[in-house]
Amino acid sequence: MVCRELTKHQRDLIVERYQSGEGYKKISTALDIPWNTVKTVIKKWKKYGTTVTMERTGRPSKIDEKTRQKLVMEAAKRPTATLTELQEYLASTGCVLHVTTISRILHVSGLWSRVAR
Repeated sequence: MVCRELTKHQRDLIVERYQSGEGYKKISTALDIPWNTVKTVIKKWKKYGTTVTMERTGRPSKIDEKTRQKLVMEAAKRPTATLTELQEYLASTGCVLHVTTISRILHVSGLWSRVAR
């Protein structure tokens, strides 16, 4: 089973059909969406009054997407640079991160082995 988030348009369509009097199963078969998903969308709509994706819980990222891209570009440009050198590069741009955080960001981006040999 593939988990995917419904688009805003799909959620609006579900609520629209529900308001017109259709049941969960009819909406489900018409839109080819599991009935449990239809039920969840309608419950959230009833509770919050909106179909917008709600903000998720969790710790916010230490760096923004633009800084992350800068870090990945710098690491790709200088493959022999150590994590400490990349940390100094980021510090010069005004972003202070621990080397393990930098390592984790690079691993997620597909870059490995950034330690001195």
